[in-house]
Amino acid sequence: MKTANYTEVRQFVFQGFSTFQEHQLTLFVVFLTLYILTLTGNVIIVTIICIDYHLHTPMYFFLSVLSTSETFYSLVIIPRMLSSLVGLSQSISLEGCGTQLFFFLGFAITNCLLLAVMGYDRYVAICNPLHYSIIMNWRVCAVLASSVCATGFSLSLLQAVAIFRLPFCKTLIEHFFCDVRPLLDLACATPIINDILTLIISLLAITAPATFLFISYVLISSTILKIASAEGRKKTFATCISHLTVVIVHYGCASIAYFKPKSENTKDQDQLISVTYTVITPLLNPVVYSLRNKEVQDALRRVVGRKSFS
Repeated sequence: MKTANYTEVRQFVFQGFSTFQEHQLTLFVVFLTLYILTLTGNVIIVTIICIDYHLHTPMYFFLSVLSTSETFYSLVIIPRMLSSLVGLSQSISLEGCGTQLFFFLGFAITNCLLLAVMGYDRYVAICNPLHYSIIMNWRVCAVLASSVCATGFSLSLLQAVAIFRLPFCKTLIEHFFCDVRPLLDLACATPIINDILTLIISLLAITAPATFLFISYVLISSTILKIASAEGRKKTFATCISHLTVVIVHYGCASIAYFKPKSENTKDQDQLISVTYTVITPLLNPVVYSLRNKEVQDALRRVVGRKSFS
């Protein structure tokens, strides 16, 4: 009987923002604006880093990878969400839902791991500056970036396959995209192994890198406090503040979303949290690293200046 139900469910329907029916046009305009800003900001960052040789360092290499990942991460979720807000598409096929979940989780996990790698880069630069160029050479950077991407999409594939092997008895997704918990709620039954797998992947993707970052920043802070001059301490800490801001918001939202007990779930709360990590968080990267980062600002002025005189 479960197999029959599984084969009968060939598409799902998003409930989306139906509780905000009268505000859907406003939400569309706001989300579209944020999406355009996110895409524009990330494209500018990647372009500037590629063009300006002053930014050809490990720190900005990882930033360009993060910006690229954030761009595709947004692309997986927001266009379909925008179309549902104007009533164009409320349904998604079983295969389409599986594909969306796979890419969403792949880029999301990759971003979490990339932030940890960027924290390691800051740790080496501040705590071991004399050996920085040797430890963080371009071969190591390429291996770290490719390993992070491979790990992210391997864990994503494992999670997606485990979920879509389940028989589904309901078709209404009480969400605006295919996420783990809303999909598990549609299954006829959720074996304990699925809950365990979800927990393990969450620990590997969120808790492990967050713990690594915490230890890294404890060591970084200890090193900064040993700097004799107040100006030197301030300048060194300034190189970390942008990354630290993104880390706090990113891991904070992810932890609330995936570690909150099921009994505390409410649809409106879940949607608000999801909007934060699918719409707001991707915008943080270009805003924090472009508007608050002097090196990127200087690089942007140099590029614009060259084009003005060419």
